[in-house]
Amino acid sequence: MSEPEDKAPTPAVSTIKDPGAGAGGTGSVAQGSPVPPEAIKAIPVRHYGRWISAAIVLFLLALLVKAFAEAKINWSTVGQYLTYDTIMQGALNTLWITVLSMLLGVGLGTVLAVMRLSKNPVMSSVAWGYIWIFRGTPVLVQLLLWYNLDVVFEIVNLGFYKDEMNDFMTPFLAALLGLGLNEAAYMAEISRAGIQSVDQGQTEAAHALGMTGSRTMRRIVLPQAMRVIIPPTGNEFINMLKTSSLAYTIQYGELLLAAEKIHSRNLAVIELLMVATIWYLVLTTVFSIGQYYLERHFQRGSSRNLPPTPWQRVMASLGSFRTPSQVGGKAI
Repeated sequence: MSEPEDKAPTPAVSTIKDPGAGAGGTGSVAQGSPVPPEAIKAIPVRHYGRWISAAIVLFLLALLVKAFAEAKINWSTVGQYLTYDTIMQGALNTLWITVLSMLLGVGLGTVLAVMRLSKNPVMSSVAWGYIWIFRGTPVLVQLLLWYNLDVVFEIVNLGFYKDEMNDFMTPFLAALLGLGLNEAAYMAEISRAGIQSVDQGQTEAAHALGMTGSRTMRRIVLPQAMRVIIPPTGNEFINMLKTSSLAYTIQYGELLLAAEKIHSRNLAVIELLMVATIWYLVLTTVFSIGQYYLERHFQRGSSRNLPPTPWQRVMASLGSFRTPSQVGGKAI
């Protein structure tokens, strides 16, 4: 007798509720087959603190705007003197003394930074003493000392030039020396930090190629250190724009002194101070934009993909409102 053939066991079939199985909602699904997961409903977390803090900030801003709107400020006078000749000249003098002081500060500060890093004890000690003195005394005191230098030196004698110190030390020169030499002390520390951020192997490789120390510093170290030096230097420039207002104490014709001369005649004190404030904001805003793009320029070697500029972000946001059209099953 022939043995009965073995038959494969019939797989167990379990009845699982299947949404796509018809009106009944049930269907046969083989046991062990994966069951499709249910759709996840993400419920965003509610941040009530954000709304409360935003409401508080807006309320305080509204109070500030209301205070200025109800104050006894003649805004027509502000607009009248915003482009006044004396104010415009003061703004140009502010910009001029700022640029010259920063050039002096950056140049001398770089030299002081190299001296600080020198193995010569005399050079490093002199640089340290300079930084210690000029960072440890207020800018206003330094301006007054330079302006009253005739107490120490009555005559200035340079060999080819001889004159009384009162005539030689003009308000412009005193402001330039006071602001520029003080800035050099801060730029020395900024430059030193930038130089020390460059890997020592770069210097060793340059020396192995036969470069001298000065050539290595100019061609290898400083270009790489600029990524670290530029951002704080831009901040120092913007700070110098505002610090230059201290020069009014030595009668240098910058923006604040120009506003003071006008309101001493017409007694519109707050209006002229608002004019000076607007001009300071304009100058700092313009140079802040320049600083941003200068930093992007020096970031090209360290970042593969630069972050989008504010204008690019605005254009991307405007483009996100465009709804793609469907033509032939393709989005255009």
